[in-house]
Amino acid sequence: MKKHIIIVFTMSLLSVTSFAQNTNEFFSKADAFFKTYVVNGKVDYSKIHNEPKTLDEVLKLAEGIPVSKTDASVYQAFWINAYNLSVIKGIVDNYPLNSPLDKKGFFDKTTYALGGKNTTLNNIEHKLLREVFNDARFHFVLVCGAVGCPPLISKAYLPKTVDSQMTKQTKIALNGSFLKVNAKKKRVEASQIMEWYKGDFTMNGKNEIDFINLYRTEKIAADFKLSYFPYNWKTNAL
Repeated sequence: MKKHIIIVFTMSLLSVTSFAQNTNEFFSKADAFFKTYVVNGKVDYSKIHNEPKTLDEVLKLAEGIPVSKTDASVYQAFWINAYNLSVIKGIVDNYPLNSPLDKKGFFDKTTYALGGKNTTLNNIEHKLLREVFNDARFHFVLVCGAVGCPPLISKAYLPKTVDSQMTKQTKIALNGSFLKVNAKKKRVEASQIMEWYKGDFTMNGKNEIDFINLYRTEKIAADFKLSYFPYNWKTNAL
């Protein structure tokens, strides 16, 4: 009986060690990939298309990593990176692509083997992340391959820093191109993302301007009129 317990314990320890090694390798390779192919928020799809091995290797690692939402930081960092890498994979597989919308089913039909399951981009965003955590900051870190998205960072999201990274990207967007402010006319135009997902920005009795002011340096007055500017679906190519 004692021998059996030792064997089971040893197997469990090996499994945990293997998981940790694979997870760390995934984050390390993802980080190296983004640093190589992402410049100022734009992606070098042409270069990736010509040398797809690095992308394929990191996605192959992601295929066998069964992350659990009980470890929220690892889970969130994994799925954010997996989403952004898969978007790039989808564009590269259909290269050249002027817009992700030019490929039918890009977000809701094409599946990727990630985290021990086959999933679509929409499922990652809406079911695995937004539905689980109710955090509007995901809209500033999940990059759908279009100019209208917040910029893709040239590094991976990591478990130890994912929360601060999400906050940083939200601040960058809301103090930058995500908003167009006209103080004289008391108007503010926001990305259409805030219209599409209004519920995410108006939780707990807040309105969109309340959310914006949580992250914006120069606050927007409560009496400003809010409208939305059209989303730019052109591919975010370097």
